[in-house]
Amino acid sequence: MNTVPDTVVIGGGAMGSAAAWALSRRGRQVTLVEQFGPGHKIGASHGSTRNLNPGYQRPEYVAMLAESFTLWEELEQEGGEQLLTRTGIVTHGPDPQLPEIAAVLTQAGLRAELLHPDEAGERWRGIRFDQQVLHMPDGGQLNPEAALPAFRRLAAARGADIRHNTKVVDFQVTDDSVRLVLESAAGTETVTAAQVVVTAGGWTEKLLGAAGGFRLPKLTVTQEQPLHFRMADEGAVWPGFNHYPGSGPEYQGWYSPVYGMHTPGEGIKAGWHGVGPVVDPDRRSFLPEPQQLAALQDYARTWLPGVDADSFVAISCTYTTTPDEDFILDRIGPVVIGAGFSGHGFKFTPVIGRILADLATGTRPAPEIFRASR
Repeated sequence: MNTVPDTVVIGGGAMGSAAAWALSRRGRQVTLVEQFGPGHKIGASHGSTRNLNPGYQRPEYVAMLAESFTLWEELEQEGGEQLLTRTGIVTHGPDPQLPEIAAVLTQAGLRAELLHPDEAGERWRGIRFDQQVLHMPDGGQLNPEAALPAFRRLAAARGADIRHNTKVVDFQVTDDSVRLVLESAAGTETVTAAQVVVTAGGWTEKLLGAAGGFRLPKLTVTQEQPLHFRMADEGAVWPGFNHYPGSGPEYQGWYSPVYGMHTPGEGIKAGWHGVGPVVDPDRRSFLPEPQQLAALQDYARTWLPGVDADSFVAISCTYTTTPDEDFILDRIGPVVIGAGFSGHGFKFTPVIGRILADLATGTRPAPEIFRASR
């Protein structure tokens, strides 16, 4: 069977679901194909908490932050479900850029204040604060387990065709269209699309590499292993948090900055950022790397007095990271690419959906920093 849809979105995680939502809002014919079932835990978009951390100073990201707050609110209103809990975000440590970030955010209309560690410790006693603290009250936690179905449900209500358990087994690009072969329980289907939006996460290089002709920044897929620690202090109030290390002996054994948040019903999530083992997304162990796990426990013993560092549940997800940690948002012929979200993209999900829809419809290009040819 051969079908000819307007736009096919490949990959039904956060960014693909948001792209389908954004395109359907413009009245476009959209087919979203995802190789796994709904709610799977094989990629990067599962779990019930992600930090919405406003701590940026580059103008492209700050502008996306402002739009992101607006679009998350629109999604909440349209879907009738709360997706963002505004617990605030605190970033601490000796990073000299924190005052500059505070100034940039304040100028952009986002709240930011610098606190002494003692004052922060009185507010959030589950955390031991380090040298200086940037408090961003507008930040908080997003819920992927609620957001992704909302994007897809609302897209489907506008006519989008959402297909789970459907794998792209052939991908061929011509000058003005893309020929796909899709495989599902219903059989094999050939699709010729006017354009394709590729939001395949850790599978991006596999998919586009098979098609040939795509030169992208190197994408490194890592298996990240955050932990949910049991709360030892039930009365503590928890913001989302980030801790940037310095060069002193107290930071020996760190792998990276640490991020964390409260996941209701599961504990306090904490993890290293983007330093897990490099993996093939089809051949993952899902098991914690022992040395990184032990180091994270040591971190919790020192810096998170509100948790039990010996009582935890390990979780697993993937990062797909570019060398500069800036995203890839670009169009090459009839192929739109959204990739390389580098462990900090989820907060921007509806904005990225809008940008991908812009690229697919020829409305406007993405910011220069996201070009594939950079």
